[in-house]
Amino acid sequence: ASFVQIYVGMGAKRVRELFAKAKASAPAIIFIDEIDAVGKKRGDGRNDEREGTLNELLTQMDGFEENAGILVLAATNNIDVLDEALLRSGRFDRRVYVPMPNASDREDILRGYLAGKNTTFDLEKIAKDLAGFSGASIATLVNEASLNQLRKNSQFLELSDIEIAKNKIRFGTKINKFFCYYNIVTGK
Repeated sequence: ASFVQIYVGMGAKRVRELFAKAKASAPAIIFIDEIDAVGKKRGDGRNDEREGTLNELLTQMDGFEENAGILVLAATNNIDVLDEALLRSGRFDRRVYVPMPNASDREDILRGYLAGKNTTFDLEKIAKDLAGFSGASIATLVNEASLNQLRKNSQFLELSDIEIAKNKIRFGTKINKFFCYYNIVTGK
């Protein structure tokens, strides 16, 4: 996303500079996170800066010899919005689908993020309750729960901290305030 600029031609210039730097440093890996920010389907008769940046990216990816020593990797959650030219053979030849973590994976992720923290809950049970959470969502959950623990000035990260954080992530801040109030009033 940082390639796309408000000034005409700047995104394309930054793509050229990136590939020139990679060629000078070969062997090199270029990783483009959230490629859909630059690589959305072209069309509708518009010719904006994003299209110029995408065209330059496509041109640069076509300019490799087989022994260039540069590997281009990209990630997206929205492969269906990518321009077909990006997915054409010779550009991004392989697709690796990374599924959401299962309960065992979520437990391992939790264990990693909770290492060194004093906890009072069963990790296996929490991991089962986090169906649909990605690794990034779990990291956010632990951060939010830790912030709640700090607000309470508690020595331990408790199940209530996890529940408040989980509700905040799933439902947003306003509904989370309702859950916090509800938990305080009922004692649950």
